[in-house]
Parts: sequence; C-alpha cells; structure tokens
Amino acid sequence: MPQPPSAGPPRTGSPPRGVFTALARLTGGRPRLLLAFTLVLLVGAVVLGGGVADRLRSGGSGGVVDPASESSFAAEVLEREFPGARPNLVLLARTGGSVDDAQSARAGAELAAQLADIPLISGVTSYWDARTPALRSKDGTQALIVARIDGDELAAERTLKDRIVPAFDGARGPLEVRIGGSVAVQQEQQTFIADDLIRAELIALPITLIILMVVFGSAVAALLPIGIGVIAILGTNAVLRIITEFTDVSIFASNLTTALGLGLAIDYALLIVRRYREELKGGRAGPDALAVTLNTAGRTVLFSAATVAVSLAAMMVFPLYFLRSLAYAGISVVVLAAVAALLVLPALLAVLGPRIDAWDIRRLVRRRSAPPKERREGEGWARLARGVMRRAPLVATGTLAVLLLLGAPFLNVDFGTADYRQLPTSAESRVVQESVRDDFEGSPTGTVDIVAQDADAAALDTYAQRISTLPGVLRVDGPGGRYTDGERSGPAQPARTSDRVTHLTAVPALEPISAGAKDLVREVRAVDAPFRADVSGTTAALIDTQSAIGRGLPWAVGIIVLATLVLVFLLTGSVLVPVQAVLLNALSLTAMLGAVVWVFQDGNLSGVLGFTPTGSIETALPVLMFCLAFGLSMDYGVFLLSRIKEERDRQPDHASAVVEGIRGTGGVITAAAVVLAVVMVAIGSSRITNTKMLGLGVALAILMDAMVIRTLLVPAVLRLTGKATWWAPKPLRRLHDRFGISEGGPVSAPAAPDAPAGPPGAEQVDPAEPRVAAGTNAPG
Repeated sequence: MPQPPSAGPPRTGSPPRGVFTALARLTGGRPRLLLAFTLVLLVGAVVLGGGVADRLRSGGSGGVVDPASESSFAAEVLEREFPGARPNLVLLARTGGSVDDAQSARAGAELAAQLADIPLISGVTSYWDARTPALRSKDGTQALIVARIDGDELAAERTLKDRIVPAFDGARGPLEVRIGGSVAVQQEQQTFIADDLIRAELIALPITLIILMVVFGSAVAALLPIGIGVIAILGTNAVLRIITEFTDVSIFASNLTTALGLGLAIDYALLIVRRYREELKGGRAGPDALAVTLNTAGRTVLFSAATVAVSLAAMMVFPLYFLRSLAYAGISVVVLAAVAALLVLPALLAVLGPRIDAWDIRRLVRRRSAPPKERREGEGWARLARGVMRRAPLVATGTLAVLLLLGAPFLNVDFGTADYRQLPTSAESRVVQESVRDDFEGSPTGTVDIVAQDADAAALDTYAQRISTLPGVLRVDGPGGRYTDGERSGPAQPARTSDRVTHLTAVPALEPISAGAKDLVREVRAVDAPFRADVSGTTAALIDTQSAIGRGLPWAVGIIVLATLVLVFLLTGSVLVPVQAVLLNALSLTAMLGAVVWVFQDGNLSGVLGFTPTGSIETALPVLMFCLAFGLSMDYGVFLLSRIKEERDRQPDHASAVVEGIRGTGGVITAAAVVLAVVMVAIGSSRITNTKMLGLGVALAILMDAMVIRTLLVPAVLRLTGKATWWAPKPLRRLHDRFGISEGGPVSAPAAPDAPAGPPGAEQVDPAEPRVAAGTNAPG
C-alpha cells in the first residue's frame, strides 16, 4: 500500500536516544519473533487463568471485615468451640396445611436427619426436633431447618452446589423446600456476576469497536486496541489464579479486571496508534515513527499507568481482603495493559507499517458525499477553550457550584453491608431470606453473638438478664436458659458451654444493618461484665468494618495525594499544577459520590435501573470507587497536562499553550473516556446491585472528568492562575531539571522555512503536526 500523503513538511529529525528509543529498536527489530513469543504466553495465560472464576470468593463475611477486630475474634472462637452455632444454611419448608401435621412432621424430621448425614454439615436444628417457636412461621405453614456448612468459603459453596441443592431443593413429600442462608446468597451472587460479566463483554466489545472505527477511520487501526485489551484481561486472569494460591481474592476482581483491562488498554493503544499514524503521515519512516511514538505517547502511557496503579495500591492499607484483592487485580491489569501497549503494540505497528490505515471506512464515506470543508483539526475544542478562558471567573464559579450541588447528597450517606437484597427479586436465596424476615419471629441467622470467657454461672445469669432488657432484644439464649425482659423464660441449654467459653445469643427484632441494630450492638458492648465478653454477628462486623475503614482512609488518601503531587511535579516542574490536579480530580468525583447516595441509597431511579434500595451503601464500595475513579481521572489529566506543558515550553504565551493543549487532546480524551464509560456501563448492567453501582458510578465520574473538568474547569482555572501556574522555587526547579520527566532531545523536525510569520500563538501551530521540543514531555 502506498504511504499516506504527508500532512505537512517531512519529519526528518532524529529520535532522541534513551530507553524508549532502545525499546523501539527492540520491538521493531524482530517484531514477528516478539509476537510469536506473546502468542505462546497468551496461550499459557488462557490455560492458567481458565479456572480462576471458580477460585474467587464471593465476598462472604470475611471479605469486608477486619480480621483483627472484636467481631472477627469472637467469630473465630465460635467456629472453634461451637462449630454449628452460626448457621449459614437455611432450608425453608412450606406445606399447604400445618407444619405440625403428622405427615409434615415426619417428612421434616427425615430431611433434618438426611442433612446431618452429609459431610461438613454441623449444628443441624429443625423445628420438628427442637420445637423452637422462632423456627415456625407465624401462620404455621412454614418451618425452618438451619445448619452450618463447615470449611472455608469455597468448600462451603461446593458442598451446597454438589450435595445440598440436588438432594433438597424442590418438592420433598408434603413439603416444598427452598434453600437460603448466607452460603446460598453468596453462591447465587457468584453465578449472577459470572453470567453478567460475559454479557457485559458481549455488549462492550462491539460498541467499543464501532467507536474506535469512527475515531480512527480504519478497521485495522481500530482492532489493535481491542487486541491489547484482550491480552491485558487474559494475562490478569492468569496473575489472579497465581495470587489465589497465596491469599483470598474477591469475585468482584473479575469485574474490575474486565473494566480496567479493556478500558485502559484501549486508552493506551488509542494514544499510541494515533501518534504513530500522525508520524507516518508527517513523512517519517516506520522505524523513526515508532521511536518518536514511544518517546512521546509511550512515555505518557508509562506515566499514566503509574498514577492509576498508585491510586489502586492505596487500597492495600485496609485490612479487608475485599479491597486488598481488588488492589492486586487492579495493579496487575494496569501493569499488563501498559506492558502490552509498550511491547506488543509497537511490534504490531512495525509489522503493519502504513497498512495500519487499511480498510479505511472514511474513504467509502467520502466517495458518497461531497468533500468536507477544510478546517483545522481540533478547532472546535480550541474555540471552546478560548470561550471558557474569556469568561474564566464565571465558568469556574458556575462549574464549581454545580459540582458541589451534585455531590451534596453524599453528606447524608449511611453506610451498611451487602445482604440478600443485592440479588434480583427472583433469586431463590433472596426469596427464602425475605420469608424468614417477614414470616418468622426474630431471625435465626441475624443474631447478636456474645462469647464469654471464664464466667461463672451467677455472673452469666445476671449478664444475660441485663442484655434481655435492652430495647430491640426479643430474647437471650444462654447456658442458664432463655431470658425475656429480664426474666428466665426457658430451660437451661448446657450445650452453650465449652470448657471456659460460653456462647450467648441475643435475638433482635431489628434489621441487622439498620441504625437501631447498630445502636443495640453498641449498647451490648457497653454493658459491664466481670468477665471478657466479645460481640460478633452481622451488625457487629459492620461496625468493626466502618472503624477499620475510618482508620485506614487518611493513610490511603495521603498516599494518593502525595504520589499525585510528586508525579505531576516530575511531569510539569510546577508547584501549583500538582495542587490543581489533586483538587480538580477530587471535584470530578463529587457527581459520582452524590449520585451513588441519591440513586442507590435513597432509591431514586430504582425502578428504571432494576434494583432494591436498602437505605445504605456498602461500606467498602465508595473506597474502591474513589481510588478507581481518581486514578482514571489522573489518567486523562496526564494526557492534557503533558500536552499543555509541551506547548508552554515551545511558546511563551500561557493562554495559547492552554488552547493548543486542549486542541491537541480534546478529541483523544473524549474518545478514550467514551470507550471506558461504555465498558463501565456494560459492567453496570449487572443484576447485582453493588456491581451496578460500581459500573454506573465510575462511568459517570469518567464522563464528568473528561467533559466537564477537562473542558471547562481546567482551562478556566489555568487562565485565572496565569503564568504563575508554572512557578517553582529554585531548589525544586533544579530538582526537576535533574530528575524530571523529559524527552531528552528533539523528536520532530524544525518548522519549515516558509512557515507563516507572526507572533507565537495558537494560530501558528498545525495540530496535524505534533512536535516535541527538546527537554519537554509530550503526550501522545
């Protein structure tokens, strides 16, 4: 194929020497060998990562609980001393008549005995054996069999899937049995997430390909970013499979892997492919075009990946494996996306050369339509920037007010924990849990567990009586009997004592994650006792989780802010620009956080989006969304700031540099943001509420950042700060000169002798000819 016509004078300047030029020689020297090696690694990644979904945990109680907390300690003691005390399996048996009929009673007793014979099942308690009123529905047509599946989360889910569902689900004589409990909820959640993830990929990939074909015009060029995204996803699955050998990894890591792997790889590939095509059209030969591309767009990709990785790494300060495992997944996929973009993609470009413009769909469009009117590329973005900067005070004030208004609902956030209402209303485990909640007195699976150590009988009796008088407590069960309103109301339960450990259970008349339930746990913990008493249960774990996040949040924010300040300083050499980047990035998240509360907590649009509002937000999820969205916002911030810095180094006029920077990056940032938003919206189509919130919330943050912050607030603020934007004290300036990120030499030819004369400014720069001045950092 003939080389495309040059968009200007030929670029003949030698690429600078350095790591990226050496990388270009490596990838462009023997590209087919590198691609063959990549294919072998990819096949290995497919084999290794093929079964990773079966090893991911669906986020049980351990995933969002501090393992060093009081509730975790009490839970471990209960697991050790009273294995069946905390049921995670519920069989709901319904009959057309009364559960006390002889036929129903006989069938129920047989079910309980059959369940007790299954390996790893302990603590089987049925209404027909225990005659406990809490296990019989108010109308007498339903009864419960509760038990515990021992072992870790993966073993429990296998037991449920392979042994319990086939043997018990459905009609069993006069009884219709349905299966619930926390293990069943987790199992169904995992199934829905896996199915939804496949559907999200089928939605995102075709739409992304169409967008890329519109952006590039060439089908070949559009397919390259998709290929890099697939490499990143498959590679991360293999990495996660290895990580699961050493630590727990949440099932939500698969969603994060798909979203980031596809989104970031496409962003990075978009940047590199776009720059490579420009260099070819500018007249450079293939090897030089590749070297210039890696020294400009490649360097920006590396810097951007570092900012995203640092933001995700901040989640590792939290003790919750839910957040830590997502940090592992996120860092892995970011690194692999950057490596694929810097190694595999250049090899593909070296093989394709000018054929990257093959299958040009724009050529077909031009044949069937009148020739378009000639205009400068990016002129619309330049006009917008000029208009914003002319009215900088008004635009900055108005935009800031709107963003703060959108974020206001977050001031009323109420943190909770995920439960069965995450599932669709048709999910069987959710139907069972709702029936237990609505049709039975108290909840046998939502109790407040108290572990007492070295307590004598008299002290325990007094303590249990005091707990039973607390508001919201239906009864307390202990070794001395059952206590109601401060009085003993039932026989002794000696099985609740083991060696020097005693188990008491307070049955609340409250929803486990309600504000009243949290107040109750705090009151229980505040009751004085002459022995050690540790409180566990769903509500106690929620309180401990909130405390752990509260302790870790300042450290996480500090890591993100400090790393951002340092990295942006190394990029720009300015003191003010890093501060602006942090503040504007934070503002870009206000709409996301406000929308999360307004929609998912308060229930607005719940009918349209198809979820059940719970009146609270999963405690750990906003932390994940903040770290993820902040990193992605910095990704686009780097694209823009590096181009503005390049223009600022080339010309003294600050305003013109801002205009040209937005002209050169407005299109690529918008295209990248739309692609990533499409991926996140596809993730947000999940039937699991938390996954829906993650996808839609981050998509909103991405679009707000690209289309509001980068196009309105950034140029307005830079216009207000003026030349002071680039100020730095002399010691820091010397530090930047020595360690700052720079190209190390010219990578583009000087302007042609017949370039238009006139003062330096935006109107003298041809955006089709990106140039890099010596000692500057150029974006893609």
